[in-house]
Amino acid sequence: MVHQQRSQGQLSLSGDTEDIVALLAPRLVHFAGVARTEHVTRAAREMQVPQSTLSRSMARLEHDLGVDLFARHGRTLSLTPAGRTFLASVERALAEVERAADEVRADADPATGKVAFGFLHTMGAETVPGLLQAFRTDHPRIRFSLVQNHGDAMLEGLRAGELDLCLTSPVPDAPDLVARRLDEQKLRLVVPADHRLAGRRRIRLAEAADETFVTLEPGYGLRRITDALCAQAGFRPRVAFEGEEAETLRGLVAAGLGVALLPPPAVPRPGVVELTVTSPRAAREIGVAWLAGRPDTPPVAAFKKFLLSRRGHLLPD
Repeated sequence: MVHQQRSQGQLSLSGDTEDIVALLAPRLVHFAGVARTEHVTRAAREMQVPQSTLSRSMARLEHDLGVDLFARHGRTLSLTPAGRTFLASVERALAEVERAADEVRADADPATGKVAFGFLHTMGAETVPGLLQAFRTDHPRIRFSLVQNHGDAMLEGLRAGELDLCLTSPVPDAPDLVARRLDEQKLRLVVPADHRLAGRRRIRLAEAADETFVTLEPGYGLRRITDALCAQAGFRPRVAFEGEEAETLRGLVAAGLGVALLPPPAVPRPGVVELTVTSPRAAREIGVAWLAGRPDTPPVAAFKKFLLSRRGHLLPD
């Protein structure tokens, strides 16, 4: 049988792709089954679908595409050149759908699923490893995709569906997010070891009004907190260097390039002295956030419950 292009197909080459996919998708599995067996009756038996349903599905598919996919020889069929071309793409598409289905089922498995978890750079050295170690005592096979970033980027990750949960500071207040305060972390004024204030143990932040500061870049929660605390102390910090990592800032302080308001280090750093700030109260709240209204998979629900159970003792002593 010579392949003929049908003149009355229902799909236009300029048609909307989503409309085409919605129309064709339910028939692709039927087509692949018939193409594999080249026999409607046999395909219907294997797929446990009425033969009449398969025949109608193939006729509609050919009508929608505007081409003959099969050459018919009594009860048997053979693929036309167009049918072979179409089958190759359909099999790839169905295989990709099957792979995607397997992946999302695996990620949602209560015992072995995955959690996409974001956290601040300053929590990566000690806090998060300790949390994961404790959580995996009872959930040893749950997997994690870990993302370190600043607060605003992580909140956008939640909104984009790239993260399930994040630890951030300040605790966000947005209508599309749910956030819970978990702990508080004191901030210290870090000065070079040979600084005029290095012999002190405590300091009012106003005493550093004339100092040069090194800070995180705008958009980082700790930068907003630094600016707010300095404003409460009656001055605007004179910023000489901006960075992305708290430990980089400590290095800049050790080099004598300024002072900084930072959380405690995981490991004490030589070349700096860390002073307790007595006024204003220098601390940052740490919280967990997630997107409102998004259903949790069992692994995400378990880890969320674990984080909430750590309220008040999230941070290492």
